[in-house]
Amino acid sequence: MMTSPNSNPLLQDWHTPYGLPPFGVIEAAQFAPAFEAALLQHRAELEAIATQAESPTFANTLARFDASGRLLGRLETVFYALAASATSPELQAVQRTLAAPLAAHSNAVYMHQALFKRLDALYQERQALGLTAQELRLLERVHLDFVRAGAKLIGAAQARYAQVMERLAELNTQFGQNVLADESNYRLVLSGEADLAGLPDFVRASAAQAATERGLPGQHVITLSRSHIVPFLTFSERRDLREQAWRAWTSRGETAGPTDNRAIAQEILSLRNEQARLHGHACFADYALADTMAGTRAAVTGLLSKVWEPALAAAEGERQALQAMMASLGHDFALEAWDWRFYSEKVRVARYDLQESEVKPYFQLDAMVAAAFDCAQRLFGLSFVAKPEVAGYHPDVKVYEVQNSDGSVRGLFLQDNFARTTKRSGAWMNALRWQANNGRVGIDRLPIIQNNNNFAKGAPGEPTLLSFDDARTLFHEFGHGLHGLLSDVEFERLSGTQVLRDFVELPSQIFEHWMSEPEVLKKHARHCQTGELIPDALLAKLKAAELFNQGYETVRYTASALVDLAIHSLSDEVAPDVVEFEAKTMAAYGLPAAIGMNHRLTHFQHLFSGSSYASGYYVYMWAEVLDCDAFDAFVEAGSAFDAQVAARLRECILQAGNSVEPAAAFRAFRGRDAAVEPMLKSRGLLPA
Repeated sequence: MMTSPNSNPLLQDWHTPYGLPPFGVIEAAQFAPAFEAALLQHRAELEAIATQAESPTFANTLARFDASGRLLGRLETVFYALAASATSPELQAVQRTLAAPLAAHSNAVYMHQALFKRLDALYQERQALGLTAQELRLLERVHLDFVRAGAKLIGAAQARYAQVMERLAELNTQFGQNVLADESNYRLVLSGEADLAGLPDFVRASAAQAATERGLPGQHVITLSRSHIVPFLTFSERRDLREQAWRAWTSRGETAGPTDNRAIAQEILSLRNEQARLHGHACFADYALADTMAGTRAAVTGLLSKVWEPALAAAEGERQALQAMMASLGHDFALEAWDWRFYSEKVRVARYDLQESEVKPYFQLDAMVAAAFDCAQRLFGLSFVAKPEVAGYHPDVKVYEVQNSDGSVRGLFLQDNFARTTKRSGAWMNALRWQANNGRVGIDRLPIIQNNNNFAKGAPGEPTLLSFDDARTLFHEFGHGLHGLLSDVEFERLSGTQVLRDFVELPSQIFEHWMSEPEVLKKHARHCQTGELIPDALLAKLKAAELFNQGYETVRYTASALVDLAIHSLSDEVAPDVVEFEAKTMAAYGLPAAIGMNHRLTHFQHLFSGSSYASGYYVYMWAEVLDCDAFDAFVEAGSAFDAQVAARLRECILQAGNSVEPAAAFRAFRGRDAAVEPMLKSRGLLPA
């Protein structure tokens, strides 16, 4: 049912705890009229800035621009949060309807000639304006935002650019919805003990819970959630079912029908190349990388090439160990992609006497959340106070008030940890409200940060158990969350994680290091049944096995990064068939079929559900260079919780947001540029 503007909760002041969206009364039908009103309001605000009689100053132009569009921004954060984490057919329909109009509004903002003229005048005189360092950074970043969005294009070129961006918004939306549909619709039903052969109790429990959630009580279901599919591929004795599950997982977006992403990805690539050409670049990769720390394709290729050959060599050694294990078991067939994890687990058990079923009971979700919170308290003085009386958008969401060491409120943190059919796959952080001081007072200045994971939920009354990788993911996203929560800047555009893409993963990846610190595990890793702390002997096994299978994992990641860069480096007006291109590229690089890629192009949401990581999947490794070197500062200080190093990390990296150029921010923390050797060492890729 439609609502009038006066009764639409999305357009009213939110008299809710901490200014959270009033999730309980929000309906999909309310978004279209709310956006219509918010877009009109934002355009009026921009017209007022652009047409004022006074000559442009930082205060009357740039500061006002940064403070404009607050209603629209508020709407967008709640809309996209729900679309990603708690969607519905009705909300997906609204998302498809609004994709082009919202892109058109962005075009109208960044191609507003009168507004850009004022900004450009300030930019040309920026060194003579007496600006603070943060004001200068804001001016440079916003001016670049306008230029990269087409502000300098004229006439037909600008009009075509607007058309391209609106069409891309529609295609990105459809791509993501298709992947979610393939994931949500798939279920591998395991019927009887024969189908369950080899599965440990924790895998059976999560499969039983998934079946219950899908209306199949008493049965077991494997979904395409990573927390389901990876354990199944690791433990299932049923090779035929492993192959079936693997093929479904890797063919998302590649099945003929309404969710086929092949033509969609191809059109996205063609339009991106046109976008790049309109900016004067030969290909989209050149356009995208121009505003990164890497800067060029050559720099990215240089990093990936340092890793690719050593990783292939390491993976070959791992393959030989798997083949030997297969031979010892009398399994006389070729090693396939759906076999690698299965035999790898057997090699790990034989080599290190370490079984996943032995480790996982010590990694309860609640305990790992407590561990992350404890690390944040010890490093940065933060406390996370549960607020069960504050409602999120789904019963799974837990809400925490974040307090500084003096008890003052730092922000609000929402954690949504479980997989479900209405939630996209993967793990991510976003902000329902960015920290900023410009024109804000009270609670409105403080951030509201959201973490999303996709863990397989335990049965009612039973703990949710995480794998080691799951626990690392939890800490990773929490690192992003701390980046948003600890932000302390004046202007919203510079807040939190709104930094260059190959810098944004530094705070998340450095925080992963604390998850595996013995000091942390000896405090928080307790057995889910006995309460016993993790034994030293098991910690020693984990330490001994930390580089196990790293060749496989590194090849899979790097393969996806290489394909991403390669396909966005094409200059053809019409993009190739993405499946054929992927296969040819990986054949040329010598990717073993039994290893495969982290993400195939037809479901690669990093690249095609939006443009943020397009030509940029390399950023995780680029940031790994930074994070490994940065964590070495704690190692050199003699403690993972050294107070002085933690204070520098907070001041130079986490608080600064985008108010400081990234390389300068890293140098301020580390005293020098990053070295690549700590990253290669952490992956076991340095030559002996």
